[in-house]
Amino acid sequence: MRVFGFLGLAAAALSLAACSGSGDDTTQTDGAKQGPPPMPEPITLSQRPDATGGEKLYVEKCMMCHGPNGMGTGLLARRMDVPLLEERDDLTVDYVTQAARMGIGNMPAIPRGEVSDEQLEQIAQYLASKNPDAGDGA
Repeated sequence: MRVFGFLGLAAAALSLAACSGSGDDTTQTDGAKQGPPPMPEPITLSQRPDATGGEKLYVEKCMMCHGPNGMGTGLLARRMDVPLLEERDDLTVDYVTQAARMGIGNMPAIPRGEVSDEQLEQIAQYLASKNPDAGDGA
């Protein structure tokens, strides 16, 4: 009976704590609760119907990890000012190719059976296209 009484008190205390809002991370503005912002929508080819070449391949093959929802982007954000690869202007074709084939950090190596050399070249050229110093991409 004593154990039941203790468990009953503990349950009541937890219930009161939950109802009181203590420990609630939401903020109140004008009486409305607001939680964290929603996750961004994943980017797919349906959102980029005009994508071709390297951009299309990037969306198909890389976006799941390097898009706004991807784990690769979250990990890069810890070390880089610009974690989204499409927004970086410091990538070269050689760097992208080497990183993809050999792997880098937590990113595994991407085998030729998953992305061919020709496909990787197009992806690398697309990503390096924002680098003013890349020249011909090398």
